[in-house]
Amino acid sequence: MDFTKRKDLVFLVLAGFFITNAIVAELIGGKIVQFFGLFYQSVGIILWPVVFLLTDLINEHYGKQGVRKLTYITVGLIAYTFVLLSFALHIQAVPSSPVNDAVFQTVFGQSQWIIVGSIIAFLVSQLIDVYVFWIFRNRTGSRMIWLRATGSTVVSQLFDTFLVQYIAFVLPAKWTFDEFLTNAAWGYAFKLLVAVCLIPLIYVGHFVIGKFLKKG
Repeated sequence: MDFTKRKDLVFLVLAGFFITNAIVAELIGGKIVQFFGLFYQSVGIILWPVVFLLTDLINEHYGKQGVRKLTYITVGLIAYTFVLLSFALHIQAVPSSPVNDAVFQTVFGQSQWIIVGSIIAFLVSQLIDVYVFWIFRNRTGSRMIWLRATGSTVVSQLFDTFLVQYIAFVLPAKWTFDEFLTNAAWGYAFKLLVAVCLIPLIYVGHFVIGKFLKKG
């Protein structure tokens, strides 16, 4: 990869934000918050719309291979984060540590379940997203960016939302199955709402990247 070339530089920036948002979402995912007074979700859900946006931009400018390669790299780095957390959880804190073992376990022990769920859900949903995106892309050409961006999100996030929340909260007995169905359904609806709201930003990002690459 030649970073003096604009296309390589843009991919590096998009990949950096993509990976950072994915990993930070895993680390903060153990905190459950209430949205609109209606449902509970991991606070990490706030960061995933950025990943949706970046996935669509990478799909547009770098194709399915670009998204797949970045997905595999991100999955590997999330797994690496899981390994590092496992080591840290088994190293005893000294009495003077401002964060004791119990607090550290409470925060990052729960994150481990979320990371396991996310690795599976992220990989499945991203591969589905690429597949659905290119079904629309091949039929619409360069037109109707909103359709392929939103359509791929509608399908892929159905799998992502229910898979990750089942593994992260039902398996460790944090939620009952009924709570899971309610919260996952609301979470999915929230992601779809955000996907619709992001449509203008997808067009802005597409325009800016296109202009930048044409200058090269």
